[in-house]
Order: sequence, then structure tokens, then C-alpha cells
Amino acid sequence: MTALPSRWLILADDLTGAADCAIAFARRGLAASVGWHGSTHGTTPGAVPRQGAAAAPAVLAVDADSRRLDPAAAAARHAALLDAHHAAGVGLIKKIDSTLRGQPAAELAATCTLLRQAGQPRLAILAPAFPATGRTTEAGSIRLQGAALESTPLWARDHSYDTAHLPAVLQGVGLSTRHLPLSVIRSGPARLATALQQAIAEGLDAVVCDAVEACDLDRLAAASLPMADEVFWVGSGGIAAALAGTLPPAATPAAMPLLPPARGGVLVVVGSVAEASRAAAARLVEAGRATRFGVPPALLRAGDRHPGWGALAAGIADSLAQRRDTLVEIDADPAADLSQGAILAERLAALLAPAAPVIAGLFATGGETACALLTHLGVHGIRLLEEVEPGVPLGITEGALAIPVMTKAGAFGHEGTILNSLSRLHALPGA
Repeated sequence: MTALPSRWLILADDLTGAADCAIAFARRGLAASVGWHGSTHGTTPGAVPRQGAAAAPAVLAVDADSRRLDPAAAAARHAALLDAHHAAGVGLIKKIDSTLRGQPAAELAATCTLLRQAGQPRLAILAPAFPATGRTTEAGSIRLQGAALESTPLWARDHSYDTAHLPAVLQGVGLSTRHLPLSVIRSGPARLATALQQAIAEGLDAVVCDAVEACDLDRLAAASLPMADEVFWVGSGGIAAALAGTLPPAATPAAMPLLPPARGGVLVVVGSVAEASRAAAARLVEAGRATRFGVPPALLRAGDRHPGWGALAAGIADSLAQRRDTLVEIDADPAADLSQGAILAERLAALLAPAAPVIAGLFATGGETACALLTHLGVHGIRLLEEVEPGVPLGITEGALAIPVMTKAGAFGHEGTILNSLSRLHALPGA
């Protein structure tokens, strides 16, 4: 039996996904940090740090920021990050979007190829279900709140493939694949382990695993974790939570960093067009808990040349300086071009940068938005502390600014998520 990994590397295609996977390990007492592509943060888990440098975390999650890239570019970026950060004996999780946005198939194919070239052929255990957030996998296909993913507004707005049937998606990039239905997942530890070992022996690239309840992922984690030197895991926060829950808790929990005193109001940034985030922002305003500033997409496209740029930036900063919780939301735009998401996120970050000295805490939806904003604020990583709701982790920023921060994938959560998150931020010492 393989020794259970004590160090983990999580490669993700966006920031919120990296965080909601890594937080599962923080809950077990392991030091867990998130960094991102292009930042100076992030040492190979288990590596010996340079003299004077901070010790490497037991769990390092790296955001490749690849969701908007084309398949070849996304694959190349993930391969480069894997080559830079992975080491023998380190458990590997390839985090993908639970609704198949981005280029998960191309990224997975590149991961399999690099591992083979390094003499480490491994079976990819593909389990994207996240039942706590309504994502399940049945008959090899992803379902959202019980409905076929292809029938949902989320798929209509943003999808990369013609189907959400996972074996077909993987076969489309040349990966040899087998589907493990619920009957196998629930057949008992011995039969499930045998099915995985047979796939390894046959040299398959991947198995697609059904999961409808969290306990299905728990069964899969328990059966596969002893094979850690022969497999890696591909999925979302659901499989990360199952794997972390299978590990023994840390003998000595990682020391938590001290929280800084509050300097102003909490900044809430909603850059996602997802219905769940919009509903939560509306509920926040209805409850009178935040001052709202709408940001027209036309202003972001024009940048600081727009005549309203300076006044809006100053108004947001002044609201925070008055210790008011402040909601900044990109206005709905029926003509929005999702391919411009990265540009709009960068411009929004530039608009908010002058408010940095008076931000007491940050809640951000949408991975691109959060990553762009934190980078503009001189932040290169997040040390994770706890999970407030499924998929909503709390941490402390690392770099030029040290503030509590919470991130959320745009489509996660419910109407009360932002209100609950604000309450938790204000309950922190010094808030």
C-alpha cells in the first residue's frame, strides 16, 4: 500500500476553484495557500525553502488563469505549471470547472502526457460532482440541480463542448476512458478498488465516476487514496473535500496568522453574470447592508479615458473610507461579449485600486475578477483559514496587503450567501 500523501498540489483553471479545493485540506489542520499564474507565490509542496523564505505549505493550489485560453494555450500553461510545481510523493488534483467551462479536456490530456513522459503514468480519476452545490454526475453526464447541464442557462451562456457526457468529451481529445456507474461506486470498497486497479493495469488514461451524493465521493476517495502513486484526481471542490476527509487530521494544526485591524468598510465585488451572484447582490442591497455602485461595461471598455472614471473610483474609495460596506457590481449588459471577461476584470481592478488603503476586507465573485483585483493590490497569494459555506472559503491575503478575503465561484451559493459572508467577516477579531 502506498503511503498517504502529506503534501498536495492542486492545479486549477481559476482562482475561486483553486481556493474551494484547497480549503478542504485547511479544515484538516494542514497549511494551505493559493497562488496564481504569473505571481511570485508558490513553492513546490515539500520543497526546502530558500534561506529566509517562508516554509512551503503542505497544500499549494495554483490558479493557471486558463479558462479563457484556447485549448492549446491552456494545455501548455497547465503542463508548465505541473512541471514547475509537482514532485514525487506529492498528491495531485487537477481542478476543473464543475460545469465544464474552459478547456478541461485539453488540460487533462496535457497532464497525462507530461506524467507519462516523466515516467509517472497515472490513471486520472474524473469526478467533477459537487453535490453540496447541486452538481452531480449520472450515467457519465453532468447534471445541475437535477437537470441535464445542456438544458441550463449556464450552459447556454458559456460552454466549450457539444455535450456534457464526460466519456465523449475525453475521447474527443484521444484519452482512453471507462465509465464507472453508481452501481460500481456503491458496490463496496473491495469491488470499487478492484475496478480502479483493473483500469490501471489496462493502462487506461481515465475513469469517469458517477456521484450523486457526497458519500459517493467519500467512497471513491477511500478506495483510491491508497493508490496515490498510480492515480491523480480530476474534479472540483467535492472530490477535494472527500480526499481531505479521508486523511488523518494534522497532528499539530497549522498556526493561524493574526488578522489585521479593520481600516474601513468591506468591499464586495460582483463581476460574475451568473444568476446566483446577481440574486445575492440584490438581496444585500434590499437588506440595506451595503452601498451599491454600478459599473457600466462601457466605462470599463473605455478605461480611464471615460469621463466618469475618476468620479466613480473616488466615490467607491470614499464610501469605504467612511467604513461603509460597499458593493461594486458590473451592470448587466445584454450585449456582453464573454470573451472580453479578462479585459473587463483588469479594468475593474484598476478602477478599485485607489481604494486599497481603506479596504477592511474583500468578498469577490468570479475567479477572473478576484485574481485581477488582488494582483492590482499587490497580493500574490491567500493563506486559507476556513469555509463559511460550501465553495466559499475565507483566508488572509499575502503580499503588499494583508486583509481577510472571501472568494466564490459566480454560479455557487444562494440569495443569502453574501449576507452570511459579511456577517462572518464582521465577526473576525479586529473587525
